[in-house]
Amino acid sequence: MTATASQPAAERPRIPAHAPTAVSVEGVNKSFRLPHHQYHTIKERTLHPFRARTFDELHALRGIDLEIPSGEFFGIVGRNGSGKSTLLKCLAGIYGIDTGHIDVQGRLSPFIELGVGFNPNLTARDNVVINAIMLGLTRKEARARFDEIIAFAELEEFVDLQLKNYSSGMSVRLGFAVAVQVDADVLLVDEVLAVGDASFQQKCFNQFERMKSEGRTIIFVTHDMSAVERFCDRAMLLERGRVLNLGPAEQVSREYSEVNFGETAHAQSEHTHGTFVRVRRAWCENLSGDQIVTQQQGERCLACMEVEFAEAVDNPVFAITFRNDARHTIFVARSEVHGPSGLFEAGDKRVIAFSFENLLASSRYELTASVAAPSLGSGAVAEAQDLGSLIVAAPHWTGGVTDLPHKLEVRTL
Repeated sequence: MTATASQPAAERPRIPAHAPTAVSVEGVNKSFRLPHHQYHTIKERTLHPFRARTFDELHALRGIDLEIPSGEFFGIVGRNGSGKSTLLKCLAGIYGIDTGHIDVQGRLSPFIELGVGFNPNLTARDNVVINAIMLGLTRKEARARFDEIIAFAELEEFVDLQLKNYSSGMSVRLGFAVAVQVDADVLLVDEVLAVGDASFQQKCFNQFERMKSEGRTIIFVTHDMSAVERFCDRAMLLERGRVLNLGPAEQVSREYSEVNFGETAHAQSEHTHGTFVRVRRAWCENLSGDQIVTQQQGERCLACMEVEFAEAVDNPVFAITFRNDARHTIFVARSEVHGPSGLFEAGDKRVIAFSFENLLASSRYELTASVAAPSLGSGAVAEAQDLGSLIVAAPHWTGGVTDLPHKLEVRTL
């Protein structure tokens, strides 16, 4: 079974112009003090009471203004350290703000960090009830929805096991199941799709589709541009605590790839050879040409990248790298093994597609697209990391990074 991307933005139901504001952020600033020296023990503090307490100031958010209408699926994207998670924690009330104003209308359900609010010494049964009450349900409502929460998390056999004995995947399933079952008006989600196994990640996708149809307000922080384009009505791009762009999801997704343009390279070339090409997007397709986010192992897959040329170039080398959750490179598709790629003129826009039989093991894979000039060997002049993703579902878990076809033979000695 393959899950395809949702309808294009132009076909999505529009948020009514008169929809009330669900989240309002006005002039929000947030800084952190990073001391040059930290006391780790009482003895150290006693021995050095007059040591200079100097610190650096990190400006995590700078003048953020934002209004999200009720019923919108809103994405927040940016590179590591851009302020995405800090903003989400300010919205949730985990962090106080230095200046500005935040107003959230309705019940708020945050799903921000793995295991926050869970007591590891309590069972799943007790943790579900306690967390549901903390998120606004009455004790009666929490108990009434207990079976549904456990069924969604697929933890029926482990309800009386203490959470300290849970794996991280089991904990995140439980946390997500509670967060989406409390009928919150506003849901905050931070990289939930980056954890869990492939089947649970597909469940998250399905749940998002259901919540979108119910008109919930969802604020979604992620590095996954394919998820942003699939789910979000609008998105905001942050860089060093400032808003670089706020607009349609596809537009922000493209600018995110431009921000990442040339940031890293698979061989980290010291030369740029100009900026003759830009990587715009990367995604996976099935044989019908549908963009996909999940795929069954063994099916034919096309890994695609969209590029735009600013200068004429002869025989550039294209590559798409698949990396798993552990950030290990599992598979690299490269164009030079198929011969010269051809001549491209300034202004040309092309989609480069690599077709392969998907024998990857069950996991989530991030796609990094890159282009190199032949004269620079393996050094990339344009590389955009984690522009797309693919969740592979397999009938069996082998523990390998790929599942090659093989036969069993038992020999008698």
